[in-house]
Amino acid sequence: MTLPAIETESSLLQQLPELKLGVLTSDVEVAEADETLRQEMDKLLNELSPRLDAGIIRNMPAVKAAKDAYRRLGKDPNRYRPSAEALLRRVSKGKGLYYVNNVVDCLNMVSVKTGYSICGYDVDKIVGTIKLGIGKPGEPYQGIGRGELNIENLPVFRDDTGPFGTPTSDSVRTSIDENTSSVLMIIPAFDGNQTELNNALETLAELLNKFVNKSSSQFKIL
Repeated sequence: MTLPAIETESSLLQQLPELKLGVLTSDVEVAEADETLRQEMDKLLNELSPRLDAGIIRNMPAVKAAKDAYRRLGKDPNRYRPSAEALLRRVSKGKGLYYVNNVVDCLNMVSVKTGYSICGYDVDKIVGTIKLGIGKPGEPYQGIGRGELNIENLPVFRDDTGPFGTPTSDSVRTSIDENTSSVLMIIPAFDGNQTELNNALETLAELLNKFVNKSSSQFKIL
């Protein structure tokens, strides 16, 4: 499938001029994670858990860059944590990760390996043009597993219907479920490190191709 264009609004670029976006699309068949994927997840988490604590996590380059970006936009990154940090904190406490489905599980594995907060969406639920900007006061947003989320001053992806994604929590409206056939994944690299971003995209594509895909993933950096 074709990689979509994403327009980044000038108000955000003025605050975060180094921002790069890794964009990946793939046709998928969503299912429960099979035993092989679960074993790979468990192996990764068992390797990571003893090496992590709160200080190590917040100083991971991708996590630190995301939290610094939130501060520049006027959002408290300790109250509204980037999703990768929240996942890593679970892992550090021995709580592991939830098995969601094969697509989301692959996304979460790459997130905890790299520290990038990876946004995942059902392409067919996105309406029209995608824009990345700054959250406005009072914008309605239902975060997955979080209910109503205050997205003011967060980096926010919008389509013609309204906000549908943030690096803190994806939205219910564009969530990946058992009926999803095509996915869009976006990795915001707030420090602009294109080498690490490309490595994360390659790892994500490899996992999706191994455990999920009906066709090969496509990706690029914007």
